[in-house]
Amino acid sequence: MQDPKRQIDHFFGTPIHVYTRSQAIEDGVLVDVTHAAHGAGFRIPVAMTAAAWADCVAWDESDTQRQTQQDQAGRLWDVVWMAIQAARRAGATQRIAFRLHRIPRDGCSVRPKLTSLHLHIGPGDDPSPVITILMPDED
Repeated sequence: MQDPKRQIDHFFGTPIHVYTRSQAIEDGVLVDVTHAAHGAGFRIPVAMTAAAWADCVAWDESDTQRQTQQDQAGRLWDVVWMAIQAARRAGATQRIAFRLHRIPRDGCSVRPKLTSLHLHIGPGDDPSPVITILMPDED
């Protein structure tokens, strides 16, 4: 049996450029959250897009001083915990929406607001599955 990649290259030609998941993590386009995600129950690598990270996880001491006491570790745990709950009910779908409450990082909010994220499962740099948590308008 012929390698599927060779079949695709034969049909479409060799790729002009390939941007790998590993490169996206190195560049900061994706944030690797596998360690925290394993603690929540994920068994495969998990990353978040930079936009999802900025909206739902990023928090520093100046945010705490301006808004309310929070930390990135707690905010990340909220995301991966809600993501594993969504993954458990996802069935055979590749992408599922989930919602969580988070305090917007806007310099003034102190009450949580409901937001939506998506969880996508698909192949990584090789055929092994990986998960990406992203904003609803991201592909």
